[in-house]
Parts: sequence; structure tokens; C-alpha cells
Amino acid sequence: MELRQLRCFVAVAEELHFSRAAERLHMAQPPVSLTIRMLEEELGAKLFERTKRRVALTAAGRTLLEEARAILEHVARTERKVTHVAKGGADRLEIGFLGAATFGDAMSPLLARFHHEWPDVPLMLEQMSTDAQLEALCEGRIDIGFARPPDPDLLPPGIIARCVQHEPLLVALSSDHPLAGSGRIELAALKNEPFVIPTRQLSHGIHDKVRELCAHAGFAPRVVMEVHQLTTVISLAAAGIGVSILGAGVRRAAIPGLAFAEITDEGAFIDLLLLYRDADMRPAVRNFIEIL
Repeated sequence: MELRQLRCFVAVAEELHFSRAAERLHMAQPPVSLTIRMLEEELGAKLFERTKRRVALTAAGRTLLEEARAILEHVARTERKVTHVAKGGADRLEIGFLGAATFGDAMSPLLARFHHEWPDVPLMLEQMSTDAQLEALCEGRIDIGFARPPDPDLLPPGIIARCVQHEPLLVALSSDHPLAGSGRIELAALKNEPFVIPTRQLSHGIHDKVRELCAHAGFAPRVVMEVHQLTTVISLAAAGIGVSILGAGVRRAAIPGLAFAEITDEGAFIDLLLLYRDADMRPAVRNFIEIL
């Protein structure tokens, strides 16, 4: 049996009329009749009772109709799956991300749009530092990374970095702090303040940017704590342990006693990058880049 024979048989069995079946199949009637006769000869079974007035299925025909429908549905499902794979649908994406990226305006909308367009693609997310993301990309353990700019000489060959967000930096401090009500701060005003900052291992982008900005403002930050968790940095700032400089997305952190102030100094921003392997041509990765 061939698929074309089964399709022809199902059309005749459902229409119970050779002319209407031929119209449905966009064929002439004689080839339809010939196909049914050849199928009956091949199976050694009469599939239809034919008279001048009516066409009816035999018991063998009713059995074949049930099986033929199942076969054709399985074939159609297989075709859909193969097409889905070819377009990236059966793939999965391993994504590394910085904790700070979850607060920003870039990563979550990108993931949401990708999931909307490719709902069958599993997204596996793992929080990791920029350095860990670069290592994981090179080893093929992740496919996409959301990271801060690495040292230029540390970007491995074949890894592409594209900016997805140019994020302003804010001062996070206790709402009881004398500077909390100003709304805008020159960094020089923080010269004598204690600082709580992320460790370089957690985010060397923010860690280095804070020291760079403070140096441009004429002082070195008096760091009293370096912390491995972003939420802990925010909590300590709210508790008045020290001030911190973080991406503007942390405004979304609903922590009692936490206030923010814009930084008026030039260059008070940090980029969020999307990292991926240039040679990775898998459809799921390319679809994600296309959405970006």
C-alpha cells in the first residue's frame, strides 16, 4: 500500500461517491476508480459495494478506513514534527544569566517573546557570572548568555557579544540616609560614605564600574562589605550598612527602607550583553538572535 492509495481510499470512503471524491482529490474520476481497484487487488479484499445508485463500504472497507485514518494522521503528525525540528522547535536553549539581568528591561521581555513564538522549545536558565558564562559557552554547556562586558582581551574567539541594554546606574541607599531625598547625586557626595558592592566574582562589570566611576569623581570607594548575592547587596543598602551603585533595574526590588538616587556623573551606565557562539547555527539559537 502507498500513501496516495490510502488518501484516495479515505476520500471515496468518506464521500461514498467516486465523482465527489475525485473533485476533493483534484483528480479525474477514472484514476480514482483505477486506484481503488488496484488497492483491492493488492489486499485481496473487496472494499466497496458498488451499484448504479450507491456506493457502500464492505466490512473489510470499514476496517481499512479506521486503520487508514490512523496511518494518515500519524504521517501528518510526523511531517509536522520534522518541520518543527527544522525550524528549531524541538531544540532547547541553555541560558546563563546574571542575577541583575532579571531586574532589567531586556532579558525577561526577550524570553517572553521567544516563548510566545516558540512555546515548545524548553528554556533552561542558570544564574552564573560573566566569566562562568564565557567558559560554559566555549564548552557548549550553555547556548546563550546575558552578561556584563568582559575584559576585551578575555572575550574568546568565536564568541559574539551584542548589547541588549544600555542601563543607567543608580545609588541604592537607606531611605533614612540624608541624601535619600535628593533624587539626584553627584558621586563626589559619596566620598566619605561606606560602600557595599558585589564581589568581582559575582559581577566584575559592576564591581569595576563602581571603582572606575569613583576614581573619575576623585576618590576611592571605602568598601566595608563585598557580597556574593545581589539581593544581599540591596538588603544591606536598605539597612544602612552602606551605599551601593547598581543597575536601574533594581528599582523593582520591593525592599522596605530602600531608596534610590540617579547619578549625575557622565558615564554612569553599564551594558547588558547577549553572548552566543558565532558558529552555532542551530535553529533555536538563530531564532532567538532573530528576535533580538
